[in-house]
Amino acid sequence: MDILLMMSPEGETGGLGAFLPLIIIIVIFYFFMIRPQMKRQKEARKFRENIQKGDKVLTIGGIYGKVTDVSEKQVDLEISDNIRVKVDKTALIKDTSELSNANR
Repeated sequence: MDILLMMSPEGETGGLGAFLPLIIIIVIFYFFMIRPQMKRQKEARKFRENIQKGDKVLTIGGIYGKVTDVSEKQVDLEISDNIRVKVDKTALIKDTSELSNANR
C-alpha cells in the first residue's frame, strides 16, 4: 500500500511544468525591478560624465550649487558667493538648470 502512495499520479507533469511558476516570477522580477534600476544607473553615469562648468546641480545631501571646476572624480560647487565646496561626482544626482528657469 505504501508503494502505491509514493507513485505519482498519471496526469501530473514533471520537469519544466514544476519550475514554470518560478521561471515566470524570475522573468517578472527582472523586467519590473532589475532592468529599470540598470537604466537609472546608466542615466546617472551619463549625467555625471557630462557635467560641465556652469551647470547647476543638486547633491544627495540636498545642497544646490553651481559647478565651478570639474576634475576626473570631483567637482567644485559654489553654493553661495565665494563659498566653494569640493564634492565627489557620485554625490551629484540631478541638473537643476531647468528647475531654476521654470521658477522664474
